[in-house]
Amino acid sequence: MAPATSPDPLFRKDEKALCFHHELLYEAKVLEVQPVDKDDVKKGFEYKVHYKGWKNTWDDWVPEDRLRKLTQENRDLANNLRHEVLAAQRNARQQMMTSKKKTQGSAHGSEERQTSAAAASSGPRGQKRLRDQDLEKEENFQNRRSVRIHMPDRLKSLLVDDWENVTKNLQLVSLPSQKPAGIILDEYLAWTTSTGQRTSTETDILEEVIQGLKEYFNKSLGRLLLYRFEREQLCDIYTAVEDPASELAGKAFADIYGGEHLLRLFVSMPELLAHTNMDTQAINRLREELSAMTTWLSKEAQVSAFFSSTYESPGPAYIEKVKSST
Repeated sequence: MAPATSPDPLFRKDEKALCFHHELLYEAKVLEVQPVDKDDVKKGFEYKVHYKGWKNTWDDWVPEDRLRKLTQENRDLANNLRHEVLAAQRNARQQMMTSKKKTQGSAHGSEERQTSAAAASSGPRGQKRLRDQDLEKEENFQNRRSVRIHMPDRLKSLLVDDWENVTKNLQLVSLPSQKPAGIILDEYLAWTTSTGQRTSTETDILEEVIQGLKEYFNKSLGRLLLYRFEREQLCDIYTAVEDPASELAGKAFADIYGGEHLLRLFVSMPELLAHTNMDTQAINRLREELSAMTTWLSKEAQVSAFFSSTYESPGPAYIEKVKSST
């Protein structure tokens, strides 16, 4: 069923807003407003915008879903997206320079390679073909569209602390979490919709993103989100989930594991999404939603509420069991 559309435009003439142009948000001013279909206002509105600091030749008619209210949260999102794009550009330049140096180095070594060519050709001819195929596969993987998710420094610090507690201190997060990943995602959805700054279409999209994140979390936890030291704990959790008499009976992992593991999912999302066939528009929208989510999670209130998990030492019997299973 198509999402309901407000009969009134979300933005007014002369209102300042933020507008997407490709991957970035720019400050803009609404010049004109008109229905997409003059005979049916339920189909929504489109807006002629002028980007601040740009020539008038860049003025453009855009659909409502490219505009965002000029709030502090959206300003933060715009800055985060800009930093991520700049970082990606720097990385691309560094990779180009590295590739150029390798090419130059290979040119200098061409004479040595020529002298060994005869010996190399006497080996199995399939070896070179396999190497070429491996390079081609790597190239194709690197060229796949991925999501660059903004990870605030505060959340990066939490991830480092989490890694040290588990892998160095040999501790485990106490489970089930008081604020499991599913609850955190639901609270973000409730907070976002309570601001009243989203259209019904945008809210529907966010609900789909939240549901998708829960599914990713449940399916990838055992394969991607756990450190080796946590796998025995997962076995215990799985046994409890399968036991009808347990308080965890029938629960999903998103209802048991908490904020630390949710952050690990965000770190893994680019790799997970590299294997999907999402189009550019869907990729950009997902990146926007996830970046806004991590910005919200990095605020003081959310950090205190969601990342105060207790780490416990499992005892020598657990440690010995882990060692014996490796």
